[in-house]
Amino acid sequence: MSLRPTFPVVQRLMSSFGVAVLVLTGPIAPAFSQSAAATVAGDTAAEGMTPLVVVDGFRSAKFGMDQDAVRAAILADFEIKDDGIQSGENAVERTQILTVAVPNLILDGGTAQVSYVFGYESKTLIQVGATWSTKTDPEVTAKMLYDNGDVLRTHFMTEGYVPDTVKTNVALPNGILMFRGADAENHATLLLLQGAFTTGEDGRNTLTPASLDLLYSSDPDTPDIFTLPEGSF
Repeated sequence: MSLRPTFPVVQRLMSSFGVAVLVLTGPIAPAFSQSAAATVAGDTAAEGMTPLVVVDGFRSAKFGMDQDAVRAAILADFEIKDDGIQSGENAVERTQILTVAVPNLILDGGTAQVSYVFGYESKTLIQVGATWSTKTDPEVTAKMLYDNGDVLRTHFMTEGYVPDTVKTNVALPNGILMFRGADAENHATLLLLQGAFTTGEDGRNTLTPASLDLLYSSDPDTPDIFTLPEGSF
């Protein structure tokens, strides 16, 4: 079972490298220049839109549910048997995780791994993630990852996230933050295309994607994970 990045990891990357922000026109393209014009929140598609979206989980699985309730939600949402749900843990964050493989979560987008994360103290659902990669489906291609990401980003841009929270196409050291937005309660959505950059002779950087990660978080700023007490070391 692969463990995908949690919101704290991506937030640190953004705070450290957030100056490298790109504006891309049209669908995300595999090749682009990191010297492109820079801008972020307040995208034209988001400005003037009344915040309508409510990020409260994923499908029938809602933040605050315990593992039994989430298992029931998974069985209701997907055509799988109970033994298709795997359980595990993140030893660093000391959270419990349920994962399930879901074919065609996006039509013709390949099989995704959907992960449900339960808080260290609350033991209830705090984050849901979906990942597409060759590890989740050997038939997944780079084009499919780009296409899945573009479909999701376009969808999120019409959902009514709080405009000041919306960021798109932020260049990170390991990929592109395709979308980041929050609802009125600061429950957040993040879409990250990860991979490796190579520089061509024309100076343009090309991203070869390895995975597409979609995350929904109930509390991106102070997640319910294990941390050492301040001053303990």
